Amino acid sequence: MAYYVGIDIGGTNVEIGILNSHGEIIIKSSIKTESTKGAEDTFTRIWNKTKELAKSVDVKIDNIIAIGMGIPGPVVNDSVVKIAANFSWGNDFPAKDLMEKITKKPVKVGNDVKVIALGETLFGAGKGYKNSVTIPIGTGIAAGIIIDGKILEGATGAAGEFGHIVVNKNGYKCGCGLTGCLETYCSATGIVREAKRRLELDKNNALYELIEGNLEKLEAKDIFNLAKKGDEFSTEIVNFFCEKLAEGVGVLLNVFNPEIIIFTGGVAKAGRIIIDKVKEYLPKYALKMTMEDLIFTFGELEEEAGIKGAAALAMNDNGVK
Repeated sequence: MAYYVGIDIGGTNVEIGILNSHGEIIIKSSIKTESTKGAEDTFTRIWNKTKELAKSVDVKIDNIIAIGMGIPGPVVNDSVVKIAANFSWGNDFPAKDLMEKITKKPVKVGNDVKVIALGETLFGAGKGYKNSVTIPIGTGIAAGIIIDGKILEGATGAAGEFGHIVVNKNGYKCGCGLTGCLETYCSATGIVREAKRRLELDKNNALYELIEGNLEKLEAKDIFNLAKKGDEFSTEIVNFFCEKLAEGVGVLLNVFNPEIIIFTGGVAKAGRIIIDKVKEYLPKYALKMTMEDLIFTFGELEEEAGIKGAAALAMNDNGVK
């Protein structure tokens, strides 16, 4: 039987899984990334852990057909990471060549958000749709865009960086160098920042009481949980967040006209409140025809999305069948 390896490389941890040809994870584990030790060290430890996992489930290394890797940063030609975000491996990092040298296996490399989108499309919430947008919302926000069954890469691998749409030219400075990016508002970091700004002006509310006056204790989930209970102060913050998100989604609808929008990531765990409020504000930003029959949902793969999506790169040659 044929097997594939899916590898999801994060700034802190690397998730590794071995999958069968049906896209089912046979076994998975994780190791520390420890990128400061160098890419060759990290990739070698990934392969050693993979061989250890294979041995434990009686999978022969010869039966591993190919390896897929998801990594932060724009990726060109399933191979080169233009900007090795969160790592000290330098720009134009040859991830594919290095992993093939270590493993002696065919390797495909993709941006982490794009492989999550591919995973959801092949195995999760997006299955059966040819045109979809998957939006992970966590410490940042981006979009994995699939058009006519193909991941949209862009000329330099930067397609889908919709977190860097400028929604307020007089807003916060973003880490990308621009000012007022959507990500500075519509992310866990963004909503907490907005809440802190408001709490400094108004301490007479349930949110301030919940964190006992310690702004450093504040988390995005605190705001959403109180909003779902009807707290007015927190609801206003969530409304602000969701209107900004609707503005960004409106751009995606007007440009790509997808069939389905899939929210994933830590902030998306807030649930229906996000979808309901985005849909409420969306008519201000999207053409009516782009909203007809449009489906909003949440990702189904959760923590396995990165592994399954990375493996799907190798299994499906970057397409959806």
